[in-house]
Amino acid sequence: MIPKRGDEVTVEISSAAFEGKSVARVEGFVLFVDGAVPGDVVRVRVVKSKKQYGEARVLEIEQPSPLRTTPRCPHVGTCGGCKWQHVSYPAQLQFKQQQVLEAFEHIGGFTSPEILSIIGADEIFFYRNKMEFSFANQQWLEQLPIADLQLPIEDRPIGNQKSEIANPPVFLGLHVPQRYDKVLDIRECHLQSDLSNTILTYTREFARRSGLAVYSTESDSGYFRFLVIRQSTRTNELMVNLVTFESRPDVMKQWTEGLLETAPGVTTVVNTINNRKAQIAFGDREQVYHGDGVIHERLGNHTFTISAGSFFQTNTAQAERLYTVAKDFAGLHKTDTVYDLYSGTGSIALFVSDGAGNVVGIESVESAVRDAERNAKLNGVTNCSFVLGDLKDRLTKDSEWMQSHAKPDVLIIDPPRSGMHPRVVEEIAAMAVARVVYVSCDPATQARDVKTLCERGYRIVKLQPVDMFPHTYHIENVALLECG
Repeated sequence: MIPKRGDEVTVEISSAAFEGKSVARVEGFVLFVDGAVPGDVVRVRVVKSKKQYGEARVLEIEQPSPLRTTPRCPHVGTCGGCKWQHVSYPAQLQFKQQQVLEAFEHIGGFTSPEILSIIGADEIFFYRNKMEFSFANQQWLEQLPIADLQLPIEDRPIGNQKSEIANPPVFLGLHVPQRYDKVLDIRECHLQSDLSNTILTYTREFARRSGLAVYSTESDSGYFRFLVIRQSTRTNELMVNLVTFESRPDVMKQWTEGLLETAPGVTTVVNTINNRKAQIAFGDREQVYHGDGVIHERLGNHTFTISAGSFFQTNTAQAERLYTVAKDFAGLHKTDTVYDLYSGTGSIALFVSDGAGNVVGIESVESAVRDAERNAKLNGVTNCSFVLGDLKDRLTKDSEWMQSHAKPDVLIIDPPRSGMHPRVVEEIAAMAVARVVYVSCDPATQARDVKTLCERGYRIVKLQPVDMFPHTYHIENVALLECG
């Protein structure tokens, strides 16, 4: 009998699925369960029931899986950032490897592609070099287990306590999944350094004392929007960027003064002004209140300048491993011409430049191209050039640009999560480049694109998963394709 919405059933979790969910079966009917671990026996409530599958949430763990572990963070299960912190790290790696394999088998239609053992992280806590915290005027309160509700308030888990209310109300933390009007007013996060938590606490307290409101899209007014902390792991430089709706130099100077007293390790302070309704931590202008407005990070033999708006891989150590895989897969020769597609700020292009004759990065974001050119100059790299343009136009074989540039020997592709535009895939297939290295943060869209390329003359040589984000279900994967 197919369980209906609202039904409560006891199930055994059989396997992991996409996006951190797990799979159970009730008389053959598939249930995707949030918050469970393969091997658990759990009582769940069905929250969605369709003809082919249902979705459920855990009510009680009747028999815990041996793959479970005690999470370090009190907010696990609420904030959504570390959905797998209750899963042992070796099991996380196993699930991610399986996720890549299933994507290529089920979406790509490949039979037993060669997949190398996943490269795990040495540091599974405090590994992020960037954290973005949101201000809100409403707080998300976590649901307490029954046992915790019986405790005095001062003895309850810190993540479940109601925060002191300021006037106007100010909360600072991370959004829970699917809720953008409230934030979990966190006191600690184990993804960045302890110093990051100190900065978070100071900024919250300052904002509450200031009497200034959080920005509201409804009224299109307020002041505080985001707190972004960028921390170099190789140079020990640290940027704190307060994103606000308007410029208030008096407030910024006061906040900066207190920040530097509280966290002397801060090397630069930036105020990004975003006076648009879009709730993003970027803006049209930046004002520097301490330092030079940038930090530097090293990957391999190269140093990169990172501004407040720059994209940079958020796990430095694993990014170096990821790029090393891409470089090894490329099998470069000193005479090779390499095209780095979706080149961003030039990190991959520069990383592989010492093994190639010429590297051309193509990127559609003008500010990223400027950052890439600046990074090349900073590192004294003369065999890299960066081109602004849409790949759909640049790669067309009849385009003036393609006719004036040498055909590449190797393509390195690192697109956004959505993968490549179908026209770009077609243009790449038509180029028939000998070797293609495809770096992806979403195996599903990668498998889709690779399937199309393999239908047009390419073949998969091997796949290499790399874990960039421990305790999350996200996984990077590098695919090597050869033409012919």
